[in-house]
Amino acid sequence: MFVVDSTVVVPEHKADDLIQIYRNRSRLVDEAEGFLSFQLLQNDRKPGELTVHLEWESKQAYLNWARSEQFKKIHELEKQYPDEDLKGIVPIVKKYEVVAT
Repeated sequence: MFVVDSTVVVPEHKADDLIQIYRNRSRLVDEAEGFLSFQLLQNDRKPGELTVHLEWESKQAYLNWARSEQFKKIHELEKQYPDEDLKGIVPIVKKYEVVAT
């Protein structure tokens, strides 16, 4: 299994706005071959810190997704957020190979 975490920090008063965006997400990733799950995590002590947690069958499945037209489409939509506070946020992305369960 391969895990990708993408963390952003937004002003705390914008956290609910971003959560709502993800609740209404396109779900294109859900259709990707090898995709297992999506979760949006909110830091218990820092409400403005949100992490998108994706699980994949393999690193190759993730790489195929990351090179796909659907991936490009989703990330183009992110650039069109009407809210200037959310539009310019750059995530910190970390990738992990699951080595034990």
